[in-house]
Amino acid sequence: MEESDKEINKQHWEARVLVHMASDMYNMNEFLKGRTSLNSTEIHELGDVTGKKLCHLQCHFGQDSISWARAGASVTGIDFSSEAIKAAQQINNQLKLKVKFIESDVLKAAEAVDEKFDIVFTSYGTIGWLPNLDDWATQVCKLLKPGGVFYMIDFHPVVWMFNDELTEIGYSYFNVEKIIEETCGTYADRNADIKTQSIGWNHSLSEISCALIDAKLRIEFLHEFGFSWYNIFPQLKAREEGGYMHEVYGEKMPMMYSFKCIKD
Repeated sequence: MEESDKEINKQHWEARVLVHMASDMYNMNEFLKGRTSLNSTEIHELGDVTGKKLCHLQCHFGQDSISWARAGASVTGIDFSSEAIKAAQQINNQLKLKVKFIESDVLKAAEAVDEKFDIVFTSYGTIGWLPNLDDWATQVCKLLKPGGVFYMIDFHPVVWMFNDELTEIGYSYFNVEKIIEETCGTYADRNADIKTQSIGWNHSLSEISCALIDAKLRIEFLHEFGFSWYNIFPQLKAREEGGYMHEVYGEKMPMMYSFKCIKD
């Protein structure tokens, strides 16, 4: 990744930290009282983490990292935003927990820690900020112990083909070019008084799969879901079972996917 692209994205995320901490979506008041930020999908699919060493890549301001620690894991959270890491450390201290938070580029994560992990975890809106997934998958493998588990859950790449209103296709499904956008507000607060530029890349499921396989990770499963746990896209409606689906296409449109991989 070019340093200029990385710096643009870093400023984009630095500007969002305080807005997200104050948003209804992240619901800090309930989180501080003990509410988990994790969804039932990742809790069920990753399973019991009690006593496991877990590395959370691109952890933002640490809610999921802290939630895994509350579930019994020994957690290290990594993010490239200094503002996010500072906020995560403050929350961790306030809750008197022992989560480690490290400021680092995800593509240098293995150099930033001096230990190996039972689990590497990443979720929801992470790899789209990376132009090439080979180096990312290599970092994941380096962080894992032999027999360790990599688990990721994210929004389905089909979603990123559409325009902002999810009404027509505006982008390629494949990683053919960088996508430069200017955003007013954020997914957590569309009315927030911030305007930022960001640079992203689309990644197909085949690109993700091949990067993981080439990094010597064995794919145990790939699951796809016709709903999103988060109401961050237009044209969504609530499901009776929880989460949101497209108000026109229903669950015919894929909205999320998850991978579980093993380092043999």
